Amino acid sequence: MESTEANVDQKVSKKELNKMKRKEAAEQKKRENQADGDHQEDTQAGETDVSSDRYGNRPLNQSKTYGDFTLTPVNDLNKTHPLLNKSVWIRGRYQRNRIQGKTTFIIVRHQKWTIQCVVFVSPEISKQMIKFVQGVPRESIIDICGVLKESVVESCSQQDVELHVEQLFIVSASAPRLPLQLEDAMRPDDEAEELAAANQNTKLDNRIIDLRTQVNQSIFRIEAGIVSLFSNYLTSKDFINIQTPKMIGAASEGGANVFKLNYFERFAYLAQSPQLYKQMCIAGDFDKVFTIGSVFRAEDSNTHRHLTEFIGMDMEMAFQHHYHEVIDVLGETLIHVFKGLQENFKEEIATVNTQYKSEPFKFLEPTLRLEFREGVKMLRDAGWEMGDYDDLSTPAEKFLGRLVKQKYDTDFYVMDKYPQEVRPFYTMPCPFDKNYSNSYDFFMRGEEIMSGAQRIHDPELLTERATSLGIDVEKIKSYVDSFRYGCPPHAGGGIGLERVCMLFLGLGNIRKTSLFPRDPKRLAP
Repeated sequence: MESTEANVDQKVSKKELNKMKRKEAAEQKKRENQADGDHQEDTQAGETDVSSDRYGNRPLNQSKTYGDFTLTPVNDLNKTHPLLNKSVWIRGRYQRNRIQGKTTFIIVRHQKWTIQCVVFVSPEISKQMIKFVQGVPRESIIDICGVLKESVVESCSQQDVELHVEQLFIVSASAPRLPLQLEDAMRPDDEAEELAAANQNTKLDNRIIDLRTQVNQSIFRIEAGIVSLFSNYLTSKDFINIQTPKMIGAASEGGANVFKLNYFERFAYLAQSPQLYKQMCIAGDFDKVFTIGSVFRAEDSNTHRHLTEFIGMDMEMAFQHHYHEVIDVLGETLIHVFKGLQENFKEEIATVNTQYKSEPFKFLEPTLRLEFREGVKMLRDAGWEMGDYDDLSTPAEKFLGRLVKQKYDTDFYVMDKYPQEVRPFYTMPCPFDKNYSNSYDFFMRGEEIMSGAQRIHDPELLTERATSLGIDVEKIKSYVDSFRYGCPPHAGGGIGLERVCMLFLGLGNIRKTSLFPRDPKRLAP
């Protein structure tokens, strides 16, 4: 049976699309109201429902017993499946339906995979069942038993099979009216002007539904891949995965950008960084450590790349001779991540690109490394005005990223030897020029993803640096004391997970890669 679903998407105005939605909602409600009444009417008319035990609402699952069937994952179904031409049970969401003559086509979705299901009147399938199937609220979770048939279905992820429905039961019904339509949430940017599309706040306000889109399912699989690749690589290099406190007794990096909370009869703070504890572990002879966890910044920054809570991927390691040993490990780690994503997440990257267009991410092996003064020279040669020791502004970083891409054909590079005055007090000064420091930033597509440095591990020099910057040494006494009993030279840095994912995929806003974003204006859901 040829049952390929036709592509019916057309360019229509927002007004026409909204009119169509209202009409569809009215028809959906009408079908729902009729579904239960039709059975009574037919019964009263003396017509027997031959399918009465093949459809309906399942009772609430309270784990009373095990069922007598096994569910097959939608993504496993294809024309080589051993159950081809046999009955298969699946569970998924009722995404939409299309009625064509006496045949109803249903798209069922599980996570990011979809399959077409077909139901039509037969000796086993009654008109009452057809009406029930057509009235199922969209996004309801359903169980379907059907015969797996070979077919051509270009509109679904499972393109060489479809399911001929024998049974259909609602496991968990959705409310009839959805606050967010998946079609609107999935609208590509280049169609948003002509068709109705949900804005970012609407998506985030209804994040549970928004997360169901195939693009978001792919984004967070990729993000999970970043964590796994980062962790596995460092573990293979004998790094120890540590867990550090998130409530601390003093601001971990000083300053006012810290969340303060009551802690019994005193105050505590949410950690701005795990740096102190990483360094304490180095002093405790762990040598190489990493940690992945929440980081908090009380910065009133409503930008495309800032969050008040994000996931930090931090590492710290003792080195033998030079802090460039640490830069090398960091570069190798991130290249391992990028290569792993390109090799293992091709399908997900392609899915994201259907909605958010971007150029493939490029990088060099080994990682391109520039000194700060080289970056300044490139900017000046291109007409950008800045002082020798000025920090890079966000526009300057982005412009430099474009210059680097033009010259070296890479989206990923390291900037080394930042001016001492723009780095924290605990940064080791450059031994060759006191105006610079042994510090570095890593960039993707012209935006910083990591800031790091060799740390001062000598308590006297650390005290001297803090005092010269007007920092009350008593307030950082526990930090300084960590180095009084001997500590190897070490360096490290912190990477923002969401920022890496955003820039690798070219998404343009960090809220797209934060599961439930926290920024100065958003604390829910």
